[in-house]
Amino acid sequence: MSKFYIVATPIGNLGDITFRAISTLKSVDLILCEDTRETKKILEKYSISKPTMSYHAQSRLSKTDKIFELLEVGKNLALVSDAGTPGISDPGAMLISKIKNNFNHSVEVIPIPGPTALITALSASGLPTHEFTFLGFLPHKKNRETLFKEIALAKRTMVFYESPHRILKTLESLVKFCPDKKVCVARELTKIYEEFKNGTPTQILEYFQNNKEKQRGEFVVIVF
Repeated sequence: MSKFYIVATPIGNLGDITFRAISTLKSVDLILCEDTRETKKILEKYSISKPTMSYHAQSRLSKTDKIFELLEVGKNLALVSDAGTPGISDPGAMLISKIKNNFNHSVEVIPIPGPTALITALSASGLPTHEFTFLGFLPHKKNRETLFKEIALAKRTMVFYESPHRILKTLESLVKFCPDKKVCVARELTKIYEEFKNGTPTQILEYFQNNKEKQRGEFVVIVF
């Protein structure tokens, strides 16, 4: 039976990789990467010499067919994303679903747990974590306003990812729709410039407006 490993990789600090992740990557026949250049940094650091193949949101159907062929002949594969856990707001989710549907129980899908920005941010946010809803990346336009209205009415903690290009626009929407909510914005998690900023939507917006250098990196936004 072929094995398909879902391997979590560091979200910033390369030291966060697990021993099990390293041993798994050393054992498989092929590593599927969101971006082979990003994965190469990890492989070189931990002396892992295995062939890689890109698999991302724009990958053609022929790429999936190739993966299926390898699994059919008994090859063991590992899937990694650029950072964090594959399948969580990540194109790997579609591939995992296809493998589950096409191979039934003839391919063993095995998660190798590790870092994810979602849980990392929640753990240090200071906001309630016993119950939360994860929204992934918010849509750019369609249904965006509807989501902010849902966040305003939510009784549980709401979490989502945001890019540096839209963080100010998102904070402006929180000021408009959720002025009385508590917010924590986490950026550059596990990296040199890691930062957590807590406050009201207005306080957080003013902070990032006044500190343009802080508008860089990837963001996790937590609202309660």
